[in-house]
Amino acid sequence: MATPVNTPQLQAFRQVVESRRSIRRFTNTPIPNAVLEDCLRLAMLAPNSSNLQPWEFYVIDSADKRKYAVKNCMNQNAAETAARLIAVVARTDIWHDHAQQVLREYPDTPVPKKVKDYYTKLVAMDFLRGPMNVISVAKWGATQAIRQVKGPIKSPYYTFDDVKNWATNNTSLAAENLMLAFRAHGFDSCPMGGFDEPAMKRLLSLGENHHIVMMIAAGERADDGIYNSQFRFDQAQFVHHI
Repeated sequence: MATPVNTPQLQAFRQVVESRRSIRRFTNTPIPNAVLEDCLRLAMLAPNSSNLQPWEFYVIDSADKRKYAVKNCMNQNAAETAARLIAVVARTDIWHDHAQQVLREYPDTPVPKKVKDYYTKLVAMDFLRGPMNVISVAKWGATQAIRQVKGPIKSPYYTFDDVKNWATNNTSLAAENLMLAFRAHGFDSCPMGGFDEPAMKRLLSLGENHHIVMMIAAGERADDGIYNSQFRFDQAQFVHHI
């Protein structure tokens, strides 16, 4: 039975989570490539829907692009002083290719029939919308009928916004993993929502199916890197037992 006594990783996890802060100023200490690669690897172990992994990470190392990226981040101190500046991007057009890749790289061979059926039929039905959303209309009707006859059923994705929400939700999980991984390695980060997304997308040559969920500045925290004391509202305000 898992208890604090026989789960020694609990204290380490608490230390990582409780010591993570949004750092606004970093030192000049670089983040080694090996550390960055491990943090990105841990980020991509985040849970995600059907293992479709709709994320990309753009590490902005070019000095020229970095200059404009900082400007697109409103010249925030976190972006300007970061050792690494990363755009966390959700993809809304990658589900089909990744469904096929899952089947190609599935670790168990032969791939079970139920797995093949899931990725070739159910996943496709979940995401397809068709020209002028014609398939979405049919899916909506079928979903309502099934609910009446069989009960609860997962709502498929009817619109572009549905798919965008799916992609950004999953990508946000990976972003949290990335920030905690930096902290576990002794570095820090700052997730930034204050940036000019159209300008940043042009800088990174991203298309209409790329959505920048956040910019992450990472590095070693400076002595004046934390601007304010940390506090949270009372837990009872948000936790409801029903």
